[in-house]
Amino acid sequence: MCEKYGSSDVLQLAEVEKPVPDDNEVLIRVHAATVTPADIAFRKGNPFISRFFTGLLKPKFTPGDEFAGEIEVIGKNVKGFKKGDRVFGSNGTAFGAHAEYICLPGEEALGIMPDNVDYGEAVAVCYAGLTALPFLRDKASIKRGKEVLINGASGSIGTLAVQLARYYGAEVTGVCSTANLELVRSLGAERVIDYTKEDFTKTGQAYDVIFDVVAKSSFSRCKNALKPNGIYLTTFPSPGIMIQSIWTSKFSRKKAVFEATGLRPASEKSKDLLFLKGLTEACKLKPVIDRRYPLEQIAEAHIYVEKGHKRGNVIISL
Repeated sequence: MCEKYGSSDVLQLAEVEKPVPDDNEVLIRVHAATVTPADIAFRKGNPFISRFFTGLLKPKFTPGDEFAGEIEVIGKNVKGFKKGDRVFGSNGTAFGAHAEYICLPGEEALGIMPDNVDYGEAVAVCYAGLTALPFLRDKASIKRGKEVLINGASGSIGTLAVQLARYYGAEVTGVCSTANLELVRSLGAERVIDYTKEDFTKTGQAYDVIFDVVAKSSFSRCKNALKPNGIYLTTFPSPGIMIQSIWTSKFSRKKAVFEATGLRPASEKSKDLLFLKGLTEACKLKPVIDRRYPLEQIAEAHIYVEKGHKRGNVIISL
C-alpha cells in the first residue's frame, strides 16, 4: 500500500480481503510484476501530473501496473479466457499489480502470455513492449532503412526498443554506459555509444528518430542530431516537451513527440500484447532481467530502480 507520498519507506505491506470478481471480471493470481520509473514517480507524486491518478494531496492505492499470472476464477460473462490460463497484462491507472491477487474486466488489456518464457520475463515484455511499440511503430512510423538512436538502450524499455527497431529493419544506435555496451550490441544495435565518453548530440551523426527512454536529454539538445524531418520521442511528460510537441507539430519539420502510452484504450493494448506474444515466441524479442525481488522487499526494489542504473527489468516475484 502507498498512503502518502515520499521515499520508498512509505510503502507498507498490508493484509486485505481477497478480491471477488464480478460477472465480467477475472481473478488473477499474480506471479510477477515490474518495478519501473513510473512506479517511482507515482510513489513520490512527482511530476505533479501523476497525482491526478493517485490523489492530489494524499494517495491511497496499491501500486503496480503490469503483471503476469494465472486466472483462478472467471466471471460467467467473460469470453476468450478460461480458468488456468497463464496471462499477462496491464491494469493502467487502476494499478493494483503489486499484490497476490488482482481482478480486472476480461476486456481489459489482457492476453495469453508467451509459452517460451517465465512469468517474470512475460511481464518484462508486457511493460517495455506496451511502451516502446506505440512510440516506434505508431509515432515514428519506423521502417527499413531508418536510422534510429535509442538513448538508455540498456534499460527495461531500451532493451526491447532496440530489438523492436531491428525487427522493423531500422539501423540502430544504442546509447548506454561502458558496462552495458556488449549487452546492447547483443540485442542487435549496429553501433553503441558510451555516454560516459561521448555525447551523441555532438558526433555529427544525424538520425531519423531519437528515442529518449530515460529522459536524460531534451528536444532542444537533440535537435541538431535530427535529420530535416526527424522525430524526437520521449517517455517523460515534462511541461517543456508538452509545449514543444504542440509547437513543432504546427511550425517545425523536426518534431518533438510525447505519448501517454499507459492511457491508450485497452483494446489497442490487447492487440499489441498478441503481437508481442508472437514476436517473443518466434524468438524475435528477448526480455532482459536485472534483478528479482520478493514482494516483501519491494522498498529495496524501489531504491535500486531509483538509482537509474538497472540493466533491463526489475521484477517482483510473488
